[in-house]
Amino acid sequence: MTSPRLAVSTPTGRMYRRDLSQPATVPSITTVMSVAAPDLSGWAGYLAATTLSEDSRLPEALQTPGAVRPLVREAASAAERFRDAAAERGDRLHNYAEAWALRALGQAHELEAARAKLEDHGELANAAHFEAWWRDYGVEPVAAEVTIWNATLGYAGTIDLVARIGGRLCLVDYKTRGVDRDGQLKRPDEKVIMQLAAAAQAEEQNVDAEAGRWEPWPHPRNPLLLAVALGAAPARTYLATEAAVPTYFAQFQALHAAWQARQMIATNPSALTEIAPPAAPA
Repeated sequence: MTSPRLAVSTPTGRMYRRDLSQPATVPSITTVMSVAAPDLSGWAGYLAATTLSEDSRLPEALQTPGAVRPLVREAASAAERFRDAAAERGDRLHNYAEAWALRALGQAHELEAARAKLEDHGELANAAHFEAWWRDYGVEPVAAEVTIWNATLGYAGTIDLVARIGGRLCLVDYKTRGVDRDGQLKRPDEKVIMQLAAAAQAEEQNVDAEAGRWEPWPHPRNPLLLAVALGAAPARTYLATEAAVPTYFAQFQALHAAWQARQMIATNPSALTEIAPPAAPA
Protein backbone atom coordinates (compact mmCIF):
# COMPACT_ATOMS: atom_id res chain seq x y z
CA MET A 1 0.00 0.00 0.00
CA THR A 2 1.28 3.46 -0.85
CA SER A 3 2.11 5.44 2.28
CA PRO A 4 -0.20 8.39 2.87
CA ARG A 5 2.72 10.18 4.52
CA LEU A 6 3.68 11.53 1.12
CA ALA A 7 0.75 13.87 1.64
CA VAL A 8 0.96 16.55 4.33
CA SER A 9 -1.48 19.18 5.52
CA THR A 10 -0.36 22.80 5.17
CA PRO A 11 -2.07 26.17 5.72
CA THR A 12 -2.83 26.22 1.99
CA GLY A 13 -4.30 22.72 1.86
CA ARG A 14 -3.08 19.20 1.32
CA MET A 15 0.31 18.99 -0.41
CA TYR A 16 2.43 16.11 -1.74
CA ARG A 17 6.15 15.44 -1.70
CA ARG A 18 8.34 13.12 -3.74
CA ASP A 19 9.77 11.32 -0.72
CA LEU A 20 9.68 11.58 3.05
CA SER A 21 12.91 13.60 3.25
CA GLN A 22 11.70 16.39 0.96
CA PRO A 23 9.28 19.25 1.54
CA ALA A 24 5.86 19.14 -0.10
CA THR A 25 5.91 20.88 -3.47
CA VAL A 26 2.63 20.26 -5.30
CA PRO A 27 -1.02 20.49 -4.26
CA SER A 28 -3.39 17.57 -4.08
CA ILE A 29 -6.17 17.28 -6.64
CA THR A 30 -8.76 18.11 -3.98
CA THR A 31 -6.77 21.15 -2.82
CA VAL A 32 -6.82 22.55 -6.35
CA MET A 33 -10.56 21.88 -6.57
CA SER A 34 -11.15 23.65 -3.25
CA VAL A 35 -10.37 26.96 -4.96
CA ALA A 36 -13.95 26.81 -6.24
CA ALA A 37 -15.47 25.42 -3.03
CA PRO A 38 -19.06 26.62 -2.49
CA ASP A 39 -19.97 29.05 0.28
CA LEU A 40 -21.66 26.92 2.96
CA SER A 41 -22.20 29.71 5.48
CA GLY A 42 -25.94 29.76 4.77
CA TRP A 43 -26.24 26.03 5.34
CA ALA A 44 -24.14 26.26 8.51
CA GLY A 45 -26.36 29.05 9.85
CA TYR A 46 -29.53 27.12 9.08
CA LEU A 47 -28.16 23.99 10.77
CA ALA A 48 -27.17 26.00 13.85
CA ALA A 49 -30.62 27.60 14.10
CA THR A 50 -32.35 24.24 13.62
CA THR A 51 -30.15 22.59 16.23
CA LEU A 52 -30.94 25.32 18.75
CA SER A 53 -34.68 25.29 18.07
CA GLU A 54 -34.82 21.51 18.54
CA ASP A 55 -32.77 21.51 21.76
CA SER A 56 -34.99 20.14 24.53
CA ARG A 57 -33.16 22.33 27.05
CA LEU A 58 -34.14 25.58 25.32
CA PRO A 59 -37.55 26.24 27.01
CA GLU A 60 -36.06 25.97 30.49
CA ALA A 61 -32.98 27.98 29.50
CA LEU A 62 -35.16 30.85 28.30
CA GLN A 63 -36.38 31.29 31.88
CA THR A 64 -32.87 31.67 33.28
CA PRO A 65 -30.66 34.69 32.49
CA GLY A 66 -27.41 33.59 30.84
CA ALA A 67 -28.50 29.99 30.31
CA VAL A 68 -29.20 30.42 26.60
CA ARG A 69 -25.71 31.54 25.65
CA PRO A 70 -24.05 28.10 26.22
CA LEU A 71 -26.74 26.49 24.07
CA VAL A 72 -26.11 29.04 21.32
CA ARG A 73 -22.37 28.34 21.40
CA GLU A 74 -23.03 24.62 21.20
CA ALA A 75 -25.47 25.01 18.30
CA ALA A 76 -23.02 27.25 16.43
CA SER A 77 -20.64 24.31 16.09
CA ALA A 78 -23.34 21.97 14.73
CA ALA A 79 -22.05 22.24 11.16
CA GLU A 80 -18.52 21.31 12.24
CA ARG A 81 -19.80 18.30 14.20
CA PHE A 82 -21.94 17.20 11.25
CA ARG A 83 -19.00 17.57 8.85
CA ASP A 84 -16.59 15.73 11.14
CA ALA A 85 -19.03 12.86 11.74
CA ALA A 86 -19.63 12.49 8.00
CA ALA A 87 -15.88 12.49 7.33
CA GLU A 88 -15.33 9.81 9.97
CA ARG A 89 -18.08 7.62 8.48
CA GLY A 90 -16.51 8.05 5.06
CA ASP A 91 -13.06 7.16 6.36
CA ARG A 92 -14.32 3.98 8.00
CA LEU A 93 -15.99 2.77 4.81
CA HIS A 94 -13.06 3.84 2.59
CA ASN A 95 -10.67 1.94 4.85
CA TYR A 96 -12.84 -1.15 4.59
CA ALA A 97 -13.02 -0.88 0.80
CA GLU A 98 -9.25 -0.44 0.60
CA ALA A 99 -8.56 -3.42 2.85
CA TRP A 100 -11.02 -5.53 0.83
CA ALA A 101 -9.14 -4.71 -2.38
CA LEU A 102 -5.75 -5.36 -0.80
CA ARG A 103 -6.91 -8.79 0.35
CA ALA A 104 -8.14 -9.55 -3.16
CA LEU A 105 -4.71 -8.53 -4.48
CA GLY A 106 -2.96 -10.86 -2.02
CA GLN A 107 -1.31 -7.93 -0.23
CA ALA A 108 -1.07 -7.08 3.46
CA HIS A 109 -4.38 -5.76 4.77
CA GLU A 110 -6.31 -4.93 7.95
CA LEU A 111 -9.74 -6.07 6.84
CA GLU A 112 -10.84 -7.48 10.18
CA ALA A 113 -9.85 -4.31 12.03
CA ALA A 114 -11.69 -2.17 9.46
CA ARG A 115 -14.76 -4.37 9.76
CA ALA A 116 -14.64 -4.18 13.54
CA LYS A 117 -14.71 -0.36 13.40
CA LEU A 118 -17.78 -0.48 11.18
CA GLU A 119 -19.44 -2.89 13.59
CA ASP A 120 -18.63 -0.64 16.56
CA HIS A 121 -20.58 2.15 14.85
CA GLY A 122 -23.46 0.02 13.65
CA GLU A 123 -22.37 0.31 10.03
CA LEU A 124 -21.97 -3.31 8.93
CA ALA A 125 -24.78 -2.78 6.40
CA ASN A 126 -22.47 -0.32 4.63
CA ALA A 127 -19.87 -3.08 4.28
CA ALA A 128 -22.48 -5.51 2.96
CA HIS A 129 -23.61 -3.03 0.29
CA PHE A 130 -20.01 -2.49 -0.77
CA GLU A 131 -19.38 -6.22 -1.01
CA ALA A 132 -22.54 -6.63 -3.10
CA TRP A 133 -21.32 -3.92 -5.49
CA TRP A 134 -17.93 -5.62 -5.83
CA ARG A 135 -19.61 -8.94 -6.61
CA ASP A 136 -22.28 -7.59 -8.96
CA TYR A 137 -19.78 -5.63 -11.06
CA GLY A 138 -17.24 -8.44 -11.16
CA VAL A 139 -14.44 -6.17 -9.96
CA GLU A 140 -10.91 -7.35 -10.80
CA PRO A 141 -8.58 -5.12 -8.74
CA VAL A 142 -5.31 -3.89 -10.21
CA ALA A 143 -4.21 -1.55 -7.40
CA ALA A 144 -5.69 0.19 -4.37
CA GLU A 145 -4.95 3.66 -2.97
CA VAL A 146 -2.50 4.56 -5.72
CA THR A 147 -0.59 7.83 -5.29
CA ILE A 148 -0.08 9.52 -8.65
CA TRP A 149 1.97 12.51 -9.83
CA ASN A 150 1.58 14.90 -12.75
CA ALA A 151 4.76 16.96 -13.18
CA THR A 152 3.59 18.76 -16.31
CA LEU A 153 0.93 20.76 -14.48
CA GLY A 154 2.17 20.17 -10.95
CA TYR A 155 -0.19 18.16 -8.75
CA ALA A 156 -0.60 14.77 -7.11
CA GLY A 157 -3.39 12.68 -5.67
CA THR A 158 -4.59 9.26 -4.63
CA ILE A 159 -6.88 6.98 -6.64
CA ASP A 160 -9.16 4.82 -4.50
CA LEU A 161 -9.12 1.85 -6.88
CA VAL A 162 -7.70 0.85 -10.25
CA ALA A 163 -9.60 -2.18 -11.53
CA ARG A 164 -10.89 -4.03 -14.54
CA ILE A 165 -14.66 -4.14 -14.79
CA GLY A 166 -16.36 -5.69 -17.78
CA GLY A 167 -12.99 -6.04 -19.49
CA ARG A 168 -12.20 -2.29 -19.28
CA LEU A 169 -9.65 -0.56 -17.11
CA CYS A 170 -11.41 1.73 -14.64
CA LEU A 171 -10.37 4.44 -12.19
CA VAL A 172 -12.80 4.32 -9.28
CA ASP A 173 -13.50 6.99 -6.70
CA TYR A 174 -15.67 6.07 -3.73
CA LYS A 175 -18.09 8.71 -2.46
CA THR A 176 -19.87 8.09 0.83
CA ARG A 177 -23.39 9.45 0.46
CA GLY A 178 -26.51 9.82 2.57
CA VAL A 179 -29.89 8.32 1.77
CA ASP A 180 -32.61 10.33 0.01
CA ARG A 181 -36.38 10.26 0.63
CA ASP A 182 -36.74 7.27 -1.67
CA GLY A 183 -34.26 5.23 0.35
CA GLN A 184 -31.57 5.45 -2.33
CA LEU A 185 -28.08 6.86 -1.99
CA LYS A 186 -27.78 10.43 -3.18
CA ARG A 187 -25.92 11.13 -6.43
CA PRO A 188 -22.28 12.24 -6.14
CA ASP A 189 -21.60 15.87 -6.97
CA GLU A 190 -20.55 16.15 -10.62
CA LYS A 191 -17.26 17.76 -9.61
CA VAL A 192 -16.11 14.17 -9.05
CA ILE A 193 -15.64 14.13 -12.84
CA MET A 194 -12.98 16.83 -12.43
CA GLN A 195 -11.26 14.76 -9.75
CA LEU A 196 -11.26 11.63 -11.89
CA ALA A 197 -10.21 13.51 -15.03
CA ALA A 198 -7.17 14.88 -13.19
CA ALA A 199 -6.32 11.43 -11.87
CA ALA A 200 -6.53 10.02 -15.41
CA GLN A 201 -3.70 12.38 -16.42
CA ALA A 202 -1.28 10.60 -14.09
CA GLU A 203 2.30 10.55 -15.36
CA GLU A 204 3.85 8.54 -12.51
CA GLN A 205 2.77 6.31 -9.66
CA ASN A 206 4.49 5.83 -6.34
CA VAL A 207 5.72 2.31 -5.63
CA ASP A 208 7.78 2.94 -2.48
CA ALA A 209 7.02 5.90 -0.22
CA GLU A 210 9.95 5.28 2.11
CA ALA A 211 12.48 5.33 -0.72
CA GLY A 212 10.59 7.91 -2.77
CA ARG A 213 10.52 5.55 -5.75
CA TRP A 214 8.23 6.37 -8.65
CA GLU A 215 7.51 4.59 -11.91
CA PRO A 216 5.87 5.77 -15.13
CA TRP A 217 2.08 5.39 -15.13
CA PRO A 218 1.62 1.96 -16.72
CA HIS A 219 -2.02 2.17 -17.77
CA PRO A 220 -3.80 3.40 -20.92
CA ARG A 221 -4.89 7.03 -21.18
CA ASN A 222 -8.53 6.20 -21.84
CA PRO A 223 -9.80 4.40 -18.71
CA LEU A 224 -13.42 4.45 -17.70
CA LEU A 225 -13.93 6.94 -14.86
CA LEU A 226 -16.37 5.68 -12.24
CA ALA A 227 -17.81 7.39 -9.17
CA VAL A 228 -19.31 4.83 -6.80
CA ALA A 229 -21.74 6.06 -4.17
CA LEU A 230 -21.46 3.97 -0.99
CA GLY A 231 -23.40 4.06 2.25
CA ALA A 232 -26.40 2.66 4.08
CA ALA A 233 -28.22 1.56 0.91
CA PRO A 234 -27.24 -0.37 -2.24
CA ALA A 235 -24.28 1.19 -4.04
CA ARG A 236 -24.83 3.26 -7.16
CA THR A 237 -22.25 3.52 -9.95
CA TYR A 238 -21.87 6.55 -12.22
CA LEU A 239 -19.78 6.79 -15.39
CA ALA A 240 -18.14 10.05 -16.44
CA THR A 241 -19.14 10.39 -20.09
CA GLU A 242 -16.32 10.58 -22.59
CA ALA A 243 -17.56 13.92 -23.94
CA ALA A 244 -17.57 15.54 -20.50
CA VAL A 245 -14.07 14.60 -19.39
CA PRO A 246 -12.04 17.15 -21.44
CA THR A 247 -14.26 20.01 -20.28
CA TYR A 248 -13.90 19.07 -16.63
CA PHE A 249 -10.13 18.69 -16.98
CA ALA A 250 -10.01 22.15 -18.57
CA GLN A 251 -11.83 23.44 -15.50
CA PHE A 252 -9.27 21.72 -13.29
CA GLN A 253 -6.44 23.40 -15.23
CA ALA A 254 -8.09 26.79 -14.72
CA LEU A 255 -8.45 26.16 -10.99
CA HIS A 256 -4.81 25.08 -10.84
CA ALA A 257 -3.78 28.41 -12.37
CA ALA A 258 -5.94 30.20 -9.79
CA TRP A 259 -4.35 28.17 -7.00
CA GLN A 260 -0.87 29.13 -8.24
CA ALA A 261 -1.88 32.79 -8.33
CA ARG A 262 -3.09 32.57 -4.75
CA GLN A 263 0.24 31.09 -3.71
CA MET A 264 2.14 33.93 -5.38
CA ILE A 265 -0.12 36.56 -3.78
CA ALA A 266 0.32 34.94 -0.37
CA THR A 267 4.10 35.41 -0.61
CA ASN A 268 3.72 39.08 -1.56
CA PRO A 269 0.75 40.37 0.42
CA SER A 270 1.75 44.07 0.20
CA ALA A 271 1.06 44.59 -3.48
CA LEU A 272 -0.39 48.08 -2.96
CA THR A 273 2.21 50.83 -2.52
CA GLU A 274 1.21 54.26 -1.23
CA ILE A 275 2.46 57.15 -3.36
CA ALA A 276 2.65 60.90 -2.78
CA PRO A 277 0.88 63.48 -4.96
CA PRO A 278 2.77 64.44 -8.11
CA ALA A 279 5.01 67.48 -7.87
CA ALA A 280 3.35 70.79 -8.81
CA PRO A 281 4.39 72.08 -12.25
CA ALA A 282 7.21 74.66 -12.15
